[in-house]
Amino acid sequence: MPNALARVFVLATAMCGIVPPALAQAIYTCTDAQGRRLTSDRPIIECIDRTQKELNPSGTVKRTVGPTLTAVERTADEEKKRKAAEDLTRVAEQRRSDRALLQRYPNRAAHDRERAVAIAHIDDIIKAAARRDDDLVKQKKAIDTELEFFRGDASKATPKLKQQISEYEKSVALSKRFLVGQEEEKKRVGLRFDAELKKLERVWAETGNPSQASASASAAQPVPAVKK
Repeated sequence: MPNALARVFVLATAMCGIVPPALAQAIYTCTDAQGRRLTSDRPIIECIDRTQKELNPSGTVKRTVGPTLTAVERTADEEKKRKAAEDLTRVAEQRRSDRALLQRYPNRAAHDRERAVAIAHIDDIIKAAARRDDDLVKQKKAIDTELEFFRGDASKATPKLKQQISEYEKSVALSKRFLVGQEEEKKRVGLRFDAELKKLERVWAETGNPSQASASASAAQPVPAVKK
């Protein structure tokens, strides 16, 4: 932007007939839109939309001056540069992510092992919840036994028994929600590993490990879940 502002300043002063001392000996040359070759001791207004050359007194090129951008053009140029910078940042982040992924999973076997461990962990939680359900079954039998005294009519039960029934029902509902949540988590973990594997296939191929990529692509069956 400083160069652009400087060019605008120079052109503005030139239009007003003011030539800064530092530019008094400058020689500018360009070819205008009509194909005419123009020369001046200051930036040439007719070539404001094209590149001009500033010459030394010897006639050699001192520098080139790019076309002056309009406000709209400057905004578009800045937006283009911003998007380009964002693209570079995104590419750099992707490369860092790929390197970290490759370091963690150098081959298909390493990825399969971690998948199996993650699924087995969730299965263990589900087993523990199932054991809790066994306790709820015993609790229900005890409640039903006491309800026999009231011919199964809970509305006639004692306050203590009603409290036990309420707590039991809440526990059952909580257990069901928990198990549903764990099954959903198991699916999410599987999908995450599937997506990760697709990315790994690309990374393995790009890093010269096509055997791993082809082995991943040709794997017809998913990794079997650990048996409960």
